[in-house]
Amino acid sequence: MTVPPHPVRNPRRTDPVESDDPYCMPADAAAALLGGLPWNRLAVLGDSVTAGVMDPLPGYRHRSFADRFTDALAATRPGFAALDLAEPHLLLAEIRERQLVPALEFAPDVVMVSAGGNDAFRSFDPDALRAGLAALLTPLAESGAVVVTIGLFDLARSGLVPPEYAEGMARRFDTLDALTAELTGSLGGVHIDTHHHPLAADPGIYAADRVHANARGHAVAFAAIADALGRERRLGRWGGRGGERSGEA
Repeated sequence: MTVPPHPVRNPRRTDPVESDDPYCMPADAAAALLGGLPWNRLAVLGDSVTAGVMDPLPGYRHRSFADRFTDALAATRPGFAALDLAEPHLLLAEIRERQLVPALEFAPDVVMVSAGGNDAFRSFDPDALRAGLAALLTPLAESGAVVVTIGLFDLARSGLVPPEYAEGMARRFDTLDALTAELTGSLGGVHIDTHHHPLAADPGIYAADRVHANARGHAVAFAAIADALGRERRLGRWGGRGGERSGEA
């Protein structure tokens, strides 16, 4: 058995509290990181990864990572508006068909996209997946929005996938993460690397039950998003439509 090089919480624990979790982030810390971002309008696109937690365990909020991000921005931006278009269980083509036009009509400053995960469980064609992602992300970037793509936790190496399929699925998710990061970077956006997050292959995030997996996963993903975007803000990266609207370009 391989021992992961990071702390593993007790997978049998049934009452996790975010404030006790070293991989989560308190709301005030997130607000400090995100408060200077020049964004007044957010659109959220994606599949089941952005769905909220239906029955959270004590100590975990009934919010997805996109909800948390919306809360953090809204707390510091008077008049902030968000449009959440995410739906459960969609393939990439369905996300593009259902969500792209409404997102463009909303004219967001920033778009948060989580896509391709369900495709990885189906017939996997990297070239088709790259083309599909490009068809979704390019119009958003060309509209002037900042594109932020969210990686997936390493489902295959977490023990969630049966052993006989794990190696093949790991390659699929590695490929998905790499091509999403490459495409996002080429569009001047930011890819949040949760795929290689220290917790990504930790069975403790998945083992208790589905609720625990969703609840803790959303909290950890939000912490990764806030940290990455706060770091980008400190580097002075943000401008474009959001910067022009806020006078910070």
